[in-house]
Amino acid sequence: MAFFDENILLESAAAKKLYDGIAHLPIIDYHCHLNEAEIACDKHFSDIGELWLAGDHYKWRAMRLAGVPEKYVTGDGSNKEKFFAYASVMPKLIGNPLYYWSHMELDALFGIREPLNAESAESIWERANEKLRDIGVGDLLKKFRVEYIATTDDPFSSLSLHGSINGVTVSPTFRPDRCFAEGASKAELEKRLDFFLTKGCKAADHGFDVFSDTEDVEWLIRACHERGLLLQLHFGTFRNVNSKAFGKIGRDAGFDVFRDYIATDRLATLLDKMYGELGGLPKIVLYPLNDNYLRAVCAISGAFPNVLVGAAWWFNDTVCGIKRQLETVAEYAMLGNNLGMLTDSRSFSSYVRFDFYRRILASFIAEKTERGEYDEGAAIGLARDISYFNVKEALGL
Repeated sequence: MAFFDENILLESAAAKKLYDGIAHLPIIDYHCHLNEAEIACDKHFSDIGELWLAGDHYKWRAMRLAGVPEKYVTGDGSNKEKFFAYASVMPKLIGNPLYYWSHMELDALFGIREPLNAESAESIWERANEKLRDIGVGDLLKKFRVEYIATTDDPFSSLSLHGSINGVTVSPTFRPDRCFAEGASKAELEKRLDFFLTKGCKAADHGFDVFSDTEDVEWLIRACHERGLLLQLHFGTFRNVNSKAFGKIGRDAGFDVFRDYIATDRLATLLDKMYGELGGLPKIVLYPLNDNYLRAVCAISGAFPNVLVGAAWWFNDTVCGIKRQLETVAEYAMLGNNLGMLTDSRSFSSYVRFDFYRRILASFIAEKTERGEYDEGAAIGLARDISYFNVKEALGL
């Protein structure tokens, strides 16, 4: 098999056929950290170093694992020096999602289908930058068929740049983590949430470490239920574990990990309390960072209406992690109503993650049809729903 050819991650002819039926579906990115200002101004990138390494903590973490000095990670090294440092790390990343994503991005964006390493870095740098001169954010979104982007926004953001931008709907997501931590009044947050709705907001999101004091989560569930918003809950994180690096570099720089324990009993108790109080629940999507607890979370999702398990998140969006998520949701919940992939990214080139996911999904379903364990006639409809139509319906788009 050729290096990263058109059949990468497609494990059979049946998988290839199924993939062909979903590969060109539009993208609804219902959770990301993209900058709407860069979409509005159709940002152009000076070089592939800026595109890839300006804010991608996945890549930063990999470079640190290989012993790259911080100067060439988040420091004052040039974009070219940082790109070359990243290229030198690539041969060590066998099996890592970055190895897949980086080579898939080189192919999709620049038509480059060869290994990135220290020897090829100069040539790839030159060829990628030559094409990048004529590529802006709008071109990237069009290339990847992006239809809808839900950014992640502080409650007091102005939201002045959200809306329809060159054919892409850019919608805000209400993310009150900071305000909860600082003790903002719920009355003021209510006003801001209503303002978000006037700007096309379809979802709220809350990221937190542990289920201890759930007062803030309870308020958010009530608010979303009253307004018909989808609520995403990301939990099980352990932030900034390297305190010295945090003090020097700051947050979201690759020093977060997952908790060794998630209190799933408390999650069940929380949902039970809110379901009893409200007589219903908003659509709630659960993302446990430690997927050792995925079975328990899947089981809980079946005990309450409108509760789903989200995509393989963060440390789990690997080949094996996505397969585990598909298998576990299928076995302990229901794969057919899953909302599919999202980027959770700050990089506009990260949309290859949808292709990455759809290839793994196609192989997962095709394996069952080939073994006579699933109806071949239903396979394409199932794959299309998971890849696109379920989340479209969930958001009311």
